[in-house]
Amino acid sequence: MVKTPAVTTAAPAPAATAQARWGPRRGADRPADDVDGADDMDGAVRCVRCAMVPGCVRRTGATSVQMDGMRKNVAMAVFTDSRRHRVAVLVRDGFPSLELGIVHQLFGQARKGASPDGEPLYEIVTCAPRAGTVRTDGDFTVNVAHGPEAPAEADTVIVLSAYEDYEQTEPELPAPLAGVLERIRPGARTASICTGAFLLASVGLLDGRTATTHWRHADRFARLFPHVGLDADVLYTDNGDVLTSAGCASGIDLCLHMIRRDFGTAVANDVARRTVVPPHREGGQVQYIRRPVPGTSSPSTAAARGWALERLEEPLTLRQLAEREAMSVRTFNRRFRDEVGTTPMTWLTRQRVERARELLEESDLPVEQVAARSGLGTATNLRQHFHAVLGTSPSAYRSAFRGPGRGTAGSGS
Repeated sequence: MVKTPAVTTAAPAPAATAQARWGPRRGADRPADDVDGADDMDGAVRCVRCAMVPGCVRRTGATSVQMDGMRKNVAMAVFTDSRRHRVAVLVRDGFPSLELGIVHQLFGQARKGASPDGEPLYEIVTCAPRAGTVRTDGDFTVNVAHGPEAPAEADTVIVLSAYEDYEQTEPELPAPLAGVLERIRPGARTASICTGAFLLASVGLLDGRTATTHWRHADRFARLFPHVGLDADVLYTDNGDVLTSAGCASGIDLCLHMIRRDFGTAVANDVARRTVVPPHREGGQVQYIRRPVPGTSSPSTAAARGWALERLEEPLTLRQLAEREAMSVRTFNRRFRDEVGTTPMTWLTRQRVERARELLEESDLPVEQVAARSGLGTATNLRQHFHAVLGTSPSAYRSAFRGPGRGTAGSGS
């Protein structure tokens, strides 16, 4: 059953428009300086690799057969460091460059010991159904060195969205694309950003699971994949070995969540600080659906939130928070939901769980003291809220994140 408020279905772009924007350059459209053999693997797209690949055909006069050999040599070594968690990012023509940047930037910033000088914890590569030139959603292309061999070796495979997802009207994928996803090795973790969820659903990875996608495409997703439990309100979903995220920028939330799951709160928070993004956003994408927004002159609840974060161990009440902003409880509650996307007390509980996570990672305090210092009161309350939010126990979490180690794909509990 789809839980979503007033979503709209995006109208598919006309085929002619899509071809004009994304189609390969042929014949008279090819630049005058283009030469035979400078095309991609299908002989259709102009070579843009001259500045990127030593020995490109335009410089050496290599034949297309030799060029294919170069690509095969590059593709032989996908990952180079077995000590790191291996991430493969799957792109297709028309993918949003922002999504690719999010994955590389966030995972690339994760360091051992949450230190800028620590060793990288992830190795990230970009791959495509076929190695070569891939068009972005902008006015530039990306040279992708790796093909379907990368997902077969990765610990985590992240599928980005693409313009063609907006036009998908059947649940099946083209055979070459489905073949790439089928090569994901058993035990690997798979994730999607935005409409990349359409691909995961098309090959059955989301059957019987909870998933999300961009709210504008939620109705069409629900029609195509009735066996998937769609929740269009949330920013991301986590089924352990399969994760999905909502709109493009929610990829930030998803990546930070995976880093947190793999290597703990300290590492994820360090990545968030250095990239200047929130370590955790409250609420879901429902707050981004068009609706009236409070004016800039309206009172904010930010001061009350800051005040609460400094005294999480105290027994705070909704009335106390409202009084900090000189509002009635009813007005404060409404304003808080407008700004944060959730209720004040739900937000407060989440902050206390986050504080407990930090204490479990960074101290040797017994569970009872962790509960008291985080404001959750008793060890019983801590276990209850910890399991509700994170799906695991405080002791299991501490065992997993009290020391350095490689993140285990698919370990979400």
